[in-house]
Amino acid sequence: MPAVDVLISSGTSTVNYLVTGTGPGLVLVHGTGADGPGNWGPLIDALADRFTIVAPDLSGAGATRDPGGPILLDDLVAQALAAADHAGLDRFHLAGHSLGGTVALALAASAPDRVLSVVPHAAWAKTDPWMAFQFDLWSRLTVLDPELQARLLQCTAMGDATLRARSDADFAAATEGFTHAVRAVSDGYLRQIETDRTVDITALLPRITAPTVIISSADDRIVPPHHQRALAEAIPHARMVEVPGGHGLPFEDTALFVRTYTEILDAQAAAIPYSAGAR
Repeated sequence: MPAVDVLISSGTSTVNYLVTGTGPGLVLVHGTGADGPGNWGPLIDALADRFTIVAPDLSGAGATRDPGGPILLDDLVAQALAAADHAGLDRFHLAGHSLGGTVALALAASAPDRVLSVVPHAAWAKTDPWMAFQFDLWSRLTVLDPELQARLLQCTAMGDATLRARSDADFAAATEGFTHAVRAVSDGYLRQIETDRTVDITALLPRITAPTVIISSADDRIVPPHHQRALAEAIPHARMVEVPGGHGLPFEDTALFVRTYTEILDAQAAAIPYSAGAR
């Protein structure tokens, strides 16, 4: 199936999602400031020959529209599930990056009969004071000067090896790109940051029954690895895989991000029988 964008109604929102591929269902949930194709494009290309992939744009991102105001985590869960429903996915594998990983875990806990497996990267259960302070700084810098926020992300979103290898020109080019991206999504970005500040899915984690693999980036300064270790301890039978790199692994080392997800999702799909027509 070729990639197409679809607009659907979900509560008071109009949700845009990409759907492509063939095979068992796979829902991909993006992180703060991104959208479905932007966060997952290379992985979608790698897996579309064997998964039916649905990648929604959450509130504040892409072509999805809502009434404005605070974005609740429950709203994001409902939007991801609505996209899966509209695409005809009865049961599906589930993956998420950063805030999208937290949304994926909340969805897996809320609809355990629908989720075949869940694989979050750089997710967390509860925003602690360190993270809340950081997210508040993000908001202040985005309002004051998006370039300053882009510069901060250059220092915090990438792993040690990437930062050591960058030249002055590399930092300048990356900052220009990040600044443009932050300006382009400023309002939605600020609303999603507020969602980041309010995360607490601690009580939901014991309800997750799907096979769960937590991916953690060793140099993550935004959601440090102790958060992923806590998830692995709280979710029944979950395991954690640590990889090199930082929080922005999908953009920092796309090949590693795609390879890690491909290996895990292929293994999860192989362990769960699938028949055409029962997506």
